[in-house]
Amino acid sequence: QVQLVESGGGSVQAGGSLRLSCSASGHTFTDYCMGWFRQGPGSEREGVAIIDHNGRTTYADSVKGRFTVSADSAKNTLSLHMDSLKPEDTAKYYCAAEFENTSPCSVRSRAARYFSYWGKGTQVTISS
Repeated sequence: QVQLVESGGGSVQAGGSLRLSCSASGHTFTDYCMGWFRQGPGSEREGVAIIDHNGRTTYADSVKGRFTVSADSAKNTLSLHMDSLKPEDTAKYYCAAEFENTSPCSVRSRAARYFSYWGKGTQVTISS
């Protein structure tokens, strides 16, 4: 059974940085499409950053140049490094994974409904 557990959320001031981690168990990191989504109050869940098993990454326009997604196959860990945080980045952040039908794999091409596995989320709050 695949399990995803996020960690690293918290509260920081605008301009600060946070690093989120997602530990995956129950499946090996071979063929995959994984990523980070976020959902603010009253908003739909949106894709933030996605990475495929070849290391190709895509980002939402709102976070390009500020967020970096990476995957460590040996440790079964997905990370999201967030710099220059803004109040509008405030949301609950979710780790998502798909290990079958992993293509296409990008923020634009793969909506939340096409991911089979989800973590419970970690809250990120940015104050101005």
